[in-house]
Amino acid sequence: MLGAAGARVVSADRDDAALASVCKQLGSAAIPLSVDLLDAIACAALVPRALDAAGQIDILHANTGTYVGGELVDADSAAIDRMLNLNVNVVMKNVHDVLPHMMARKTVDIIVTSSLAAHFPTPWEPVYASSKWAINCFVQTVRRQVFRHGIRAGSVSPGPVISALLADWPEEKERGEGGGQPHRA
Repeated sequence: MLGAAGARVVSADRDDAALASVCKQLGSAAIPLSVDLLDAIACAALVPRALDAAGQIDILHANTGTYVGGELVDADSAAIDRMLNLNVNVVMKNVHDVLPHMMARKTVDIIVTSSLAAHFPTPWEPVYASSKWAINCFVQTVRRQVFRHGIRAGSVSPGPVISALLADWPEEKERGEGGGQPHRA
């Protein structure tokens, strides 16, 4: 849709095959950037690389994340750190890095993918839900700081989407037991 309207769409992903697939769907408007956002140097280089490739950024859609579900007592602490780094820290860093450019341009948008889990404390995902609550708070406070610069900031909160992120989701949750009915990506 954005490409059809004449926009250049910079897509960033660490999975080169997934990136190629998305860019193929977007057509000639797509600008692929291979990046591992958990690498601090690569993460810091993302906005400058996007600006070099596209010339300007009118919309930042921070749509990155991973999932840790299940009982907290059973969670792997390294997986918790990785998830919080990706779901919270990387989003904050990307927004931070793009703000000077956006403040100079005015009339731009920041969209962050949150989750329905941020609004409903789901008992099977305390770590994931907490990361999305943090992101919602971040978006709400940043919105109040940047609106005077012509920047709109908001979040979208989809319900469960069965994708590679949730490929191992329990069948009872897919059937809607104990929560909403998921969508297949």
